[in-house]
Parts: sequence; C-alpha cells; structure tokens
Amino acid sequence: MTHPIVARAVAEGRGKLREDEALALLKAYGIPTPEYAVARDEEEAVRAAEQIGYPVAAKIISPQIVHKTDVGGVILGIADPQGVREACRRLREVVKRVPYAELEGVLIQKMVPKGVELIVGAVYDEIFGHVVAFGLGGIFTELYKDISMRIAPIDEQDAVEMIREVKAYRLLTGFRGMPPRDIPAIVDILIKFSRLVEDNPEIREADLNPVIALEEGKGAYVVDARFILQV
Repeated sequence: MTHPIVARAVAEGRGKLREDEALALLKAYGIPTPEYAVARDEEEAVRAAEQIGYPVAAKIISPQIVHKTDVGGVILGIADPQGVREACRRLREVVKRVPYAELEGVLIQKMVPKGVELIVGAVYDEIFGHVVAFGLGGIFTELYKDISMRIAPIDEQDAVEMIREVKAYRLLTGFRGMPPRDIPAIVDILIKFSRLVEDNPEIREADLNPVIALEEGKGAYVVDARFILQV
C-alpha cells in the first residue's frame, strides 16, 4: 500500500520527494538515518544543530537541484553555531547560481563516523517490477560500476548474495587491516528497502547514496536519499 508521503507528493504532481520526505520515508520503514531537522532560516538551523549535537552537515533542500554535491550544496563537519550560520549563507549563494532553483530550506543532519560508502538503489521495470541494486557508493559508483541486482522482493539469502557478489565485498570483511563492517545491518537495509519500493509502485527510481557501513556491531546509516516518482 502506498505510503502517505509518496501519495501526497504524487497528488501534488511532484516528480521527486524532498530530502526530508525521503528520510522520513526511510524512517517509516525502519531504515536507519542520522538525526536531522529542516530549518527555514539561520537561527532555526542553529537551534536544530544544538539539539542534534555537533558536528553536523548542512544540505540544500531545493526541488530543482538533484545532485547537491555537484553544485556545492552540501557542507560537512560544521562544529559550532557560527559555522552553521556561515553554511546557511553559502547555501543561499549556491542556489542563486543555479537557474530557476528555489531554496525551500536547509537540512541539518548529524554527521556519521567514517565508514565504507555503499549504494542501495532501485529502478522500476515494466516487466519485472522493481529491481534492487547494491554496490560501492559515494563518488565511486559510476567509476567502478561494481553492482549486483535482484528483482524485488528480496529475502535475507538474496541480500547476503548481493553483498558477496560485488568486488567491494573485500572492503566489508576487513581488507588490509581495515576493521570488518556491519554486514547484518547492510542486509537489514536491503530487505527493508526492497519492501519499501514494492509497497510504493509510484517510485520509478531510488538511490540511497551513500549508505555508511560502520564497524561490526555499530550499524549502517543512509546519509542521502533520492526518490523519483511517476506522476
């Protein structure tokens, strides 16, 4: 059954979810995300950061800007109120440089410790339905194209096989002295994400990128998410 967040966006004729909506949708399916809040001005952003706890990231919320990092729309490692204010000003300037872009707010998000960056995604195929993908994330997704895929829905065995199929699996098991990553947490995200897209056929494309895999027993978190809808 379509989730109300998706249904509302479709009813309003919007072809994508805002980032705060995307994170709320993930949370509704039990998929871990860092704590976040939406701010409409600098003082709201400072209050949000102090409530969440430093360090934080600040991200543009703009329907016209899909790839925020490409335009400087993500500022990381903000450590104090002055940094939050400066980030808000910088993000306003970024939006001014993008034709037709509108700033709907700033997402203040808790920084996640460093880990292995992964991608979990899905596309809708008219014959097979949703196809779920998994691979190395961040800036390396397009470079290495190291991806495994399954038709939704997937179960635990499917998720484990997807993880083991990619070359990046060696990074998750403790490559060259690196600590092993929390593979059960990644499996859990894959299964829950599969159910999310299956429940919401209006979702035509989805990217969770990056998904930060922390050390064994410490979990995995979706830092950024994008959902494209059929309207």
